[in-house]
Amino acid sequence: MPKFSPGDRVELRCWHMRPSGLTRDWVPGVVVQVDHRMAAIEVAAEVFSNTGWPIADRILWSAHGSPNLRAVMPAEPH
Repeated sequence: MPKFSPGDRVELRCWHMRPSGLTRDWVPGVVVQVDHRMAAIEVAAEVFSNTGWPIADRILWSAHGSPNLRAVMPAEPH
């Protein structure tokens, strides 16, 4: 189970707004806070709870081992 640290770049699968409308897909974010079980992810997109309410601060919490949270692999130099 990967553990994340503040500053890690990640992708979070959540409800967010795209030009085509509301979608549940991967959105990039940055880990801003962690504890032993969870990581707080801040995203630039407008995000929503599973019940459809907007998340004003655009910070969502996810468990470290969640299938909805993955690390962003650094780009390989060319």
